[in-house]
Amino acid sequence: MRRPMIILMGLVVFSSGLLLGAAAVFARMTAAIPFAPQRLALAATPTPLPESVYNELNAYDQIMINVYERASPSVVHITTRQTTTDWFYGVTAREGTGSGFVYDTVGHIVTNFHVVENAAELNVLLANGDSLPAQVVGTDRYYDLAVIHIDAPPDVLTPLELGDSSLLRVGQTVVAIGNPFGLDRTLTTGVVSALGRQLETDSGALLGQVIQTDAAINPGNSGGPLLDTHGRVVGINTAINSPSGGSVGIGFAVPVNVVKRVVPDLVSAGRYAHPSLGIQVIELGAEITPAAGGPQQGLLIVKTDADGPASNAGLQAAEVGIRRGRYVVAGGDIIVAINGQPMTSRNAMLLYLDENFRPGDTVTLTIFRNGQLLDVPVSLGEGYM
Repeated sequence: MRRPMIILMGLVVFSSGLLLGAAAVFARMTAAIPFAPQRLALAATPTPLPESVYNELNAYDQIMINVYERASPSVVHITTRQTTTDWFYGVTAREGTGSGFVYDTVGHIVTNFHVVENAAELNVLLANGDSLPAQVVGTDRYYDLAVIHIDAPPDVLTPLELGDSSLLRVGQTVVAIGNPFGLDRTLTTGVVSALGRQLETDSGALLGQVIQTDAAINPGNSGGPLLDTHGRVVGINTAINSPSGGSVGIGFAVPVNVVKRVVPDLVSAGRYAHPSLGIQVIELGAEITPAAGGPQQGLLIVKTDADGPASNAGLQAAEVGIRRGRYVVAGGDIIVAINGQPMTSRNAMLLYLDENFRPGDTVTLTIFRNGQLLDVPVSLGEGYM
């Protein structure tokens, strides 16, 4: 233990001696050189750039300013109050916050379902400072959408224009306006990062065709609009993907075309009717090994609802049992296509039906049964599968 320390100290002393010797030599060499202080030459101030260089940037700034000044008065701050009862703490209250936007001049506000879920009290703060109580008009857990209503004069309600999310392109500039962390009407900008994402919500529902954006979205932005540069709503900000709970540039928005399809029903009926086949299925190749002589991809029906659409159409469910700790499946129709559209996963079928049909519509299922492909018409019911 002593030898390393001695060596180290020796190196320090030896190095110090070299430095002292070098300093003395340098002093003798420079003693005869007269000292003349030198002035540092300061660089001249750069010539301002011509205004033409700023034209493009100024135009972009003006677009953002215009979008904000036109759209932000239509964005509202929603606060919720929930009460819970606990055997130990008794009745406790919890407050939440979110965003929404004016849908029409009669007081309807569009927001997320999860913003108003289980709320005992709702309050809406308008851009003019008015704070008004609100009531839930309709909700759809599946699409994470909700409509609430306030009693306000039409002259303080400016509905936002709804755009067309099918026209969006990756790389397109978008603007988010909301109330992150309670900071009213905050604007963030970004681009459309991806289209057609599938997003599973906390409720287990599957959203298809979701917009991904890198515009900063944080807690409190939920329910606020995602806008294009013309100030038109192209989506409703609904979720972020973040290990820290803050924005990391991966946000998701429900497409406005879903809003245009669902919200009118929420306003008029309080709910949106989703189409259903009334079945449960398992996926060939992913959840069960397909038989050698049949389709290698498709959906095996394992249960049909009594008096449901599939059951009434004569579709047959497989018999499922357990033998030696393994599932054993016998019989059952295999769905390989709907209206000629191949079906390879449960999610694909659910999204295809929900995005294209309503209860009461008739679809044609192509099924595999006893070695043959058959086309079976089915009148859709209401539900989620």
